[in-house]
Amino acid sequence: MNHREFEQLQLKSKLFQRILDEIDVGVHVVNEEGRTTFYNKKMAQIEGMDYEDVLDKNLLDVFSFNQDEDSTLLQALKNGSKIKNAKQTYFNNKGQEITTINNTFPIMEDGEQIGAMEIARDVTKLEKLIRENMNKRGDTRYTFDSIIGSSDEIQEVIEASKRATRTSSSVLIIGETGTGKELFAQSIHNGSSRSSKPFISQNCAALPDSLIEGLLFGTKKGAFTGSIERPGLFEQANGGTLLLDEINSLNPSLQAKLLRVLQEKTVRRVGDTKDRTVDVRIIATINEDPIDAISEDRMRKDLYYRLSVVSLFVPPLRERRKDIRDLAQFFIEKYNQLFGMNVAEIDEEVMSKFEQYDWPGNVRELEHIIEGAMNLIDQEEAISYVHLPLHFRNKPQFKEEPNKTGHLEDLLIQKNKPIKPLEQYIQEAETYYLKKVLKHHGNNITQSAKSLGMSRQNLQYRLRKYGVRKETAD
Repeated sequence: MNHREFEQLQLKSKLFQRILDEIDVGVHVVNEEGRTTFYNKKMAQIEGMDYEDVLDKNLLDVFSFNQDEDSTLLQALKNGSKIKNAKQTYFNNKGQEITTINNTFPIMEDGEQIGAMEIARDVTKLEKLIRENMNKRGDTRYTFDSIIGSSDEIQEVIEASKRATRTSSSVLIIGETGTGKELFAQSIHNGSSRSSKPFISQNCAALPDSLIEGLLFGTKKGAFTGSIERPGLFEQANGGTLLLDEINSLNPSLQAKLLRVLQEKTVRRVGDTKDRTVDVRIIATINEDPIDAISEDRMRKDLYYRLSVVSLFVPPLRERRKDIRDLAQFFIEKYNQLFGMNVAEIDEEVMSKFEQYDWPGNVRELEHIIEGAMNLIDQEEAISYVHLPLHFRNKPQFKEEPNKTGHLEDLLIQKNKPIKPLEQYIQEAETYYLKKVLKHHGNNITQSAKSLGMSRQNLQYRLRKYGVRKETAD
C-alpha cells in the first residue's frame, strides 16, 4: 500500500466514523476476542461511557451482565447467528442500569467470523417508567375512617361512597386537585367485596400515549420493536379495582378503547387478536367539570356516561371551611410523629386566617403548609405567623398588619438599625403580645389563655419561659 492509498483509507475511516457518530442509534463492534474496535457517539451516550473506557477493552471488563450469555454481542460472537429485536438489561462500570433493544449480527470475512456488530436503541427510561408504575399497587391503606371532616359537605360524600361499596358499578370521582379523591377510591375498594383482590392505581397523565396503551391493555411479543408478552393493568387488577386517575388526560382514541373494555368486559393486548375476559371495577377521577371536559373535547361523552354510573363530587376545601381546624390538627399530629416533635396547636390568629383563605391547592396545600411550618419551629408548642413558609406569608391574605398585631415599631426592621436574630425577634414579639393580652384581660390567666386559643398550662409555661409576671404585664 503506497502513501496515497494509505491517506485515502484514513480519510474513508474518518468519514465512516463521522457518519456513524451522526446517526441516532448506538453502534458497537467487537473483534473475535470480544474487544471493542468501534463505538459510536450515540452508544457512548446511551451507556454513559467515555470512548477511552470502552475502546480496545474486553466487553466483560467494562460492562456487567447477569450471565455471559446475556450479552447479545457475545451471543452473536459465540453462535455466529443474527439476533433481532432482543431486549437487554445490563450495567456500565459506574453501576448504572441500561436497557436497550438490539439487532446484533456476526461480521464475516472470507467465510470466517472476525467479530460482531450491534445496533442498539435506548429504552432505559421507558423500562424505568413501566417498573415504577407496575410497583404502584397494593397500597390501600385508606378507609372511610381516614377521611377527616365533620362538615355536612364532606359527610354527604362519605355516605354516598359507602352506598357505592355494595355494587361493582363504575364510579367517577370529580374534584379539584388536592381534594383527596384517591382516599375515596381506596375507601370504596376496601369497603367492598373486592377488598381482598388487587387495587391498582394509574395516573393517566403520568405517561405518554405510546406507553400508556401497552400499560393498560398489555402487549403481545413482537407487536412492535422490543415488545414482550406482558399483561396490562386490566388483567393484573382482575377481580379487583382499577383506579384511573385524571381520565380526561387520555387521548380520544385510548378513551374509545377503554369504553370498549368497559362495555364488553374483555381486553385485547396491543398487537394481539385474542380477547381476554376481565372482571374489574373501574373508578376514575377527573379534576375538572366533566361538562367542560366534554365540550372542549378532553373527554368523550359516551365514556363519561359509562363511567358516571355513580358520580361523587368531592368539595374543595373552601366549601368545607368547618373542617380546616380538624384537618390542621390531624396534620400536626401526623408530623409530630414523623419529626419527633410535640407541637400542640396553631395560634388562633393564624387559624382565623386559615379559615378565611380560599386554599386553591385544597387539603394537599394545607398539609404542605403545616409540614413547612413545623420545619421552622424550634421549641415552641404552637404554630404562629412567623413559622408559616415565606411564600405563604407573602400572600395578601396573610401579610401581618402591625397595627392589628400590636408589634412595636422597634421590633421591626428599620433603616440604619442592625437586624436582630430571628429567634430574638420572635421571643420579643411574643413577649410583647402576651403582655398586651394579659393587660386586656386584667391579668386573668384563664380568660387570656382562652382568647389565645391555648390551655392555662401552656400560657403559664410561656410566661415563665419569657419571664413575664402578671403584675408587670403592662
